[in-house]
Amino acid sequence: MNDRYLSVDQVAELLGTTARFPRRLIEERRIRYVKVGRHVRIPASAVAEFIESHTVEPVRLRRAGLRRVA
Repeated sequence: MNDRYLSVDQVAELLGTTARFPRRLIEERRIRYVKVGRHVRIPASAVAEFIESHTVEPVRLRRAGLRRVA
């Protein structure tokens, strides 16, 4: 319960986007959020989970597998 709750603008700044992007995530139910009266707050852990689940790891290619066969 010691989670920090962020506003839409704070999440947008954290992600380096406009406020429209976190609002779309909320509308599409792609991120957890909390309604406090008429205000929407996003737990910092939800932002971390979103980033973790959308992180793409690099793929290592073997150099021998890239040869063309004529």
